[in-house]
Amino acid sequence: MNDARRNVLFLCTGNSARSVMAEGLLRSLGGDRFRSHSAGSFPTGRVNPGAFPVLRALGLDPADFRSKSWDEFAAPGAPPTDFIFTVCDNAAGEVCPVWPGRPVTAHWGVEDPAAVAGTEAEVAAAFAEAARRLRHRIERFLSLPEEALDGPEIRAHLQAIGEDPAP
Repeated sequence: MNDARRNVLFLCTGNSARSVMAEGLLRSLGGDRFRSHSAGSFPTGRVNPGAFPVLRALGLDPADFRSKSWDEFAAPGAPPTDFIFTVCDNAAGEVCPVWPGRPVTAHWGVEDPAAVAGTEAEVAAAFAEAARRLRHRIERFLSLPEEALDGPEIRAHLQAIGEDPAP
């Protein structure tokens, strides 16, 4: 069977919160059109527990996610990546590996909920807000018609999604 799903990679420095939540959101919302992944330039080695409620609300098991290096997706034999979205400003400014395939890239920066210091409620609210912004962007991405994903304007469309502050 030929798997026609497109590979999407969400990048963040630590791959512990935003990129993992984005991976889960696309996995949950993307149906059979996409295969989602996440990675980091300097992975923390663990998923931040603040992301667990977001993943669980999507019907996903947090144990199915891990913090990993972006080197896994640049190594020989890695599946070609179709789209790469950086979700933190640090990762957007780093020198990235050479990716298999010819991925279209865009920056979808979201504030880091893992950097929030405060009460449990304040931290939970920061994770919920980051997930809300990511969900809005992913839903806009998913609303693009299939033919637009290969069109010449796709990078501009994806960059515009990342510049949308979300309602």
